[in-house]
Amino acid sequence: MTPEELIFCQSCGMPMTAPEHFGTEADGTPSSEFCAYCYKDGAFAQECSMEEMIQVCAQFHEEFKHEDGSSYTREEAVAGMREFFPQLKRWKK
Repeated sequence: MTPEELIFCQSCGMPMTAPEHFGTEADGTPSSEFCAYCYKDGAFAQECSMEEMIQVCAQFHEEFKHEDGSSYTREEAVAGMREFFPQLKRWKK
């Protein structure tokens, strides 16, 4: 899968690469926009601000990798999310 083909959760930005990554709509069908952590049964799993979501996701900063394979620092991850998240459907104004 090329980077252009990746589907990112429109709430947390997680790449959704396997069926179990996709959230569910109210009728149980997979969501095409939101991951299983953010969206279940047609509703968001938690009501939060964009900044609160960034802080939750920042806990996983070691899983975010630079092109050379090294992990992002927490500060790098937060800075990147503050740029990326406003582009996601849930946070667009």
